[in-house]
Amino acid sequence: MTDAQLRLEDDVKDSALRNTTEFQQLVSEHHDLDERIGHLSRLSYLTEQQQFEETRLKKRKLALKDRIEAMLRGGLPAQALSRPSP
Repeated sequence: MTDAQLRLEDDVKDSALRNTTEFQQLVSEHHDLDERIGHLSRLSYLTEQQQFEETRLKKRKLALKDRIEAMLRGGLPAQALSRPSP
């Protein structure tokens, strides 16, 4: 198999994966978190509760990014990635 064929197959797989409802939901949630974090970061002062929320949102956003990247790399369903290994 040539490199061009391999890239084409990867592009097809990525395209199919990106069109799944699950993938789109993860990307949408990641975008929503990014907007909420951006709003908090534009405030001149954060209360303790807002600081906690910002940290929690950043951790959730990072976890979503990891799940999205794992799906793109391996084509694994997100549920399989969130389950602990036996």
